[in-house]
Amino acid sequence: MRIIKFIFVAALVMLLGSETALAHRVNLFAYAEGGKIYTESYFPDGRPVEGGKVLVYDSQDKLLLEDVTDTEGLFSFDIPKVDDLNIVIEATMGHKNSFKLKKSEVEAGK
Repeated sequence: MRIIKFIFVAALVMLLGSETALAHRVNLFAYAEGGKIYTESYFPDGRPVEGGKVLVYDSQDKLLLEDVTDTEGLFSFDIPKVDDLNIVIEATMGHKNSFKLKKSEVEAGK
């Protein structure tokens, strides 16, 4: 009987834990084209991340720029450096994610 209770509690914790993880998730996509980097940020339900803070770091974790998304969750900027770029989105209520754009992708987008 204890084993059944343990399995039930473990399953319940896993289910509740996955809901909590999804609740704080935000999606971020980025690509380079025509000398610019374009980003799109949205929540799992499809709503755009409006006014989310975008931070761009190089491969040495040096902050290259910081700005915010527009009302559609979009943000674009001139390529600051041909390097591996780590783009981070910080949205409301602790939502955060990052996207790594490889140097080869940045270079191809120049």
